Amino acid sequence: MAIRVYSVIVENKSEARRVIAEVGADAAGCGWMAPKAVHRLVMLDGVQPKQANIIKQEMLGKGGEAAVARGVVDHSVAETKVLLMGTLRQYEHFLAKLACQPFGLADLARRIKEALDGQEGFSPYDLDCRGKTIRLGDKTLVMGILNVTPDSFSDGGKYADPGWAVERAGQLVADGADIIDLGGESTRPGYTPVAEEEELARVIPVLKKLVQELPVPISIDTTKAAVARRALDLGVHIINDQWGLRADPALADLAAAYGAPLVLMHNQKGTDYRDLMGDMVEFFRESISMAQQAGLPREKIIIDPGLGFGKTAEQNLEALRRLKELRCLGQPVLIGPSRKSTIGKVLNLPVGERVEGTAATVAVGAANGAHIVRVHDVKEMVRVARMTDAIMGRWDEGSEK
Repeated sequence: MAIRVYSVIVENKSEARRVIAEVGADAAGCGWMAPKAVHRLVMLDGVQPKQANIIKQEMLGKGGEAAVARGVVDHSVAETKVLLMGTLRQYEHFLAKLACQPFGLADLARRIKEALDGQEGFSPYDLDCRGKTIRLGDKTLVMGILNVTPDSFSDGGKYADPGWAVERAGQLVADGADIIDLGGESTRPGYTPVAEEEELARVIPVLKKLVQELPVPISIDTTKAAVARRALDLGVHIINDQWGLRADPALADLAAAYGAPLVLMHNQKGTDYRDLMGDMVEFFRESISMAQQAGLPREKIIIDPGLGFGKTAEQNLEALRRLKELRCLGQPVLIGPSRKSTIGKVLNLPVGERVEGTAATVAVGAANGAHIVRVHDVKEMVRVARMTDAIMGRWDEGSEK
């Protein structure tokens, strides 16, 4: 019989151990060889030549590689990016040596290790949402959108009446929503900001009923601490901040004081980036630090790349393609692609005809590491998420009928 030859792809040590075990290696061998089977690329930005030369020397010495700018050797450049390339085993030895070096490289070694650890993914865990619990990591959760605004881009005005809004929320839960996200201010392109009093007038009558009648956690979609505080006092479970603490940093203190999970969304004015994902990761690191300094545990922080916010259509598509790169932060990821203008531009379709496009973004997002998807069409997207979960190996045969 001819020897068969084929490719195998592993993304983390867990998958590597599984593949090695299939060869017939013993448990000790699997544990020893797994770090050699996982190859990682890590980008460093803003490195001084004196640091870059040491980094390259140490990485080469461990059998890995480090790409630097041509002018690093003779210091003809002020700074450089450094692309590290190596197996987890090589990184292990490299980081041990880097931690002994001067010029701030010991702290850099710690940060590189954090990025590598994040790429391994986190173990599923129960997130306490002020008395209601959601399980993160076992399956893709679906957050149903409930806008009580007259000018939202997709459903503006449809659920401004509190009675209709509560009925709609009940239907979303019946369709499979794991979370309901309530918003009282439109954030569509060209939106008109509303005053705190107006936002409260829109959401509070609805929220009073939702927290009493729905079995799932309710998220308040707001950038205003005063609105969030009133919502928390009424029993809301999660804060969803579309400016990642940049519009109102007091939201961090509120989340910590009330023990509420906090969604930090990436957002900016304009669409200029040095590197899309690199800039986004740095934004999140700063926002996460702000939340932690306020006293919020890291496990209660969720990050959102902000599809449709401060990005062109091409950048939104790139963010979806590169979503796995956010794993370096080690945080659960939420995406909100539902009916967005990028879908309209790609397919040349109006808002009401973007269900299939949304389904594609949900599938790709879930496959690339999104733990929560925020959508309008809950019934359809629950089916897409479950099918994607099954393809990705996140399926309990006895749980779905």
